[in-house]
Amino acid sequence: MKQLLIVGARGYGREVYNFAKECAGYGSEFEVKGFLDDKRDALEGFPNYPDIIGPVETYRIGADDLFVAALGSVKHKRFYVEHIKAQGGRFMTMIHPAATVYSNTKLGEGCIVSQCTTITCDVRVGDFATFQGFCTVGHDAKIGNYCQLDAYTFMGGYAELGDEVTLHTGAKILPNKKVGTGATVGAGSVVISNVKPGTTVFGVPATALRF
Repeated sequence: MKQLLIVGARGYGREVYNFAKECAGYGSEFEVKGFLDDKRDALEGFPNYPDIIGPVETYRIGADDLFVAALGSVKHKRFYVEHIKAQGGRFMTMIHPAATVYSNTKLGEGCIVSQCTTITCDVRVGDFATFQGFCTVGHDAKIGNYCQLDAYTFMGGYAELGDEVTLHTGAKILPNKKVGTGATVGAGSVVISNVKPGTTVFGVPATALRF
């Protein structure tokens, strides 16, 4: 039996724990061993969850261990994933049974596809991309490594995300548009033209924020 460790015991970690129990293979191929988090009291006041075993940095990886990164920040996710992989750790790609993934679509290592998300045909998804509930991804889209697509986001056909892109709740990327590496699209925004790498955009239509 594989032992699944959830990296992050905050709000999204609790969601992923409940998510994992509904995935194929739970109880027969894998079980949840616990959480890894440096905040040892993160679950205080939240009963019925497995224990926080300790921080990622001090955990000794076992032969049957699998990991999932329940972290909403793309930078923190990449940091902890790279640390675990450097120690020989392996990550599980989790697809909720109420999600839909069409033909010829390929998902990389360590992805999370939440309930009621639809990823249509011929899509390419890199490693450690997270899709929260009710996302829609159109045909032939491309999504880079470590991307975060929050609930109710939309990508049209042939749209592209570089690595470490964050789409906040309800953001929409119109067909054929590209969002560059490290960019952030604000909640409810509509991208109608390409977004430069490292840029934060917001609004309808989405425009760059100036600080």
